[in-house]
Amino acid sequence: METFVYLHGFASSPRSAKATVLADRFGSIGVPLVIPDLNQPDFAHLTLTRQIQQVAALLSAVSGSVTLIGSSFGGLTAAWVGDRQPQVTRLVLLAPAFQFLAHWLPQLGDQVQRWQASQWLSIYHYGEQQLLPLHYRFVTDAQGYDEAQLQRPVPTLMLHGRTDEVIPIQASRKYAIDRPWVRLIELDSDHSLSSGLDAIWQAIHEFCQFA
Repeated sequence: METFVYLHGFASSPRSAKATVLADRFGSIGVPLVIPDLNQPDFAHLTLTRQIQQVAALLSAVSGSVTLIGSSFGGLTAAWVGDRQPQVTRLVLLAPAFQFLAHWLPQLGDQVQRWQASQWLSIYHYGEQQLLPLHYRFVTDAQGYDEAQLQRPVPTLMLHGRTDEVIPIQASRKYAIDRPWVRLIELDSDHSLSSGLDAIWQAIHEFCQFA
């Protein structure tokens, strides 16, 4: 039996628009979609390592193969879990946050130095709809991951918007070009992919070979 797991993005939640839509679409064909809360136990001490470990622990309780679907930072997490966990047999990455720090930190400008000095920065959390503190360990932890090491040939479907303002589509193009097991679909959408949800579901449906 195959299990399908959706990993939401950074400062998001299982109640996000994409999570809700995909849960409904999976439900319409009678397939459960597991959506863990990656903010647990708190957002303040979130790191990529913690997310990878949380998902790995979830999969340890699952029998059979797993398809991971990840959005943005959840997509980056899915890529690392899929590289390390043999039971992950397919990946669907939605605007995955490859080269995340290289793209995000420059957008923060002078806040980065203040964050490093004080160790805390207030981040707007879209799931909670408020500012929440995040420890600088988030940055130092992410710096320890080299995406060039992601080489396990897991069949991967990537969908990315050409007008993505958060993670440029070039990041996904670069990731896919030397990995023949990765298929990249470019959409006329931004980072939210809100204008491409029908196309996303159609691609997932075909990729997962649902009847």
